[in-house]
Amino acid sequence: MMRDRRRLLLLVLLTFAAAIAGVVIGRVYVVPVRPVENELHELLHRDLKLDSAQHSRLETIEKNYAIRRQALEAELRADNARLAEAIEAEHGYGPQVAAAVDRSHQAMGALQKETLEHIFAMRAVLRPDQTEKFDDAVVKALTAKSK
Repeated sequence: MMRDRRRLLLLVLLTFAAAIAGVVIGRVYVVPVRPVENELHELLHRDLKLDSAQHSRLETIEKNYAIRRQALEAELRADNARLAEAIEAEHGYGPQVAAAVDRSHQAMGALQKETLEHIFAMRAVLRPDQTEKFDDAVVKALTAKSK
């Protein structure tokens, strides 16, 4: 009987470890989506024939965005750590885990909003003859199917 309890406990622990590993793998390693801003930067610098004033303005916009993005990504990493702590403490989907997930979603939303503001700031630098290609690239990047 004691042997059966040990086996059951071992099974429960292994199942929990597998679940945690699945969450970590899913959040970190599963086919990272190429950020929209990377494709747009390629378009801007390769295809749109920017003048020197546009290059200068875009460089400033990109530097400011990089600083803000790094801060938000650090916040997301901290949220992941809090989520791991909550999972470890509760061993299930309890109030601490739910709160950690909510905090993580808020940070993800803030990053997405910051990215969109960055995209619109870049668009504002473009001439009317450049915006159509830019807008097409944004739509394409946002509607592309994952491979």
